[in-house]
Amino acid sequence: MVKEIERAGIPVVHICTVVPISLTVGANRIVPAIAIPHPLGNPSLEQSDEKALRRKLVEKALKALSTEVEGQTVFED
Repeated sequence: MVKEIERAGIPVVHICTVVPISLTVGANRIVPAIAIPHPLGNPSLEQSDEKALRRKLVEKALKALSTEVEGQTVFED
């Protein structure tokens, strides 16, 4: 699905917990997530710390979305 949306000219960021799967399906902009049961958070953190973690992931995804890429790119920290 990611490749088809990109083919239509709409940039996509794939936030995932298993980067090799994203690479296999051909996603161009990949942002690693936290963990399989909680990809965009960590319920063991204090509420303010989890909010900061989620914000960091969303900001990373927005940066990836606005970055021109040639082929598959993993946006690490």
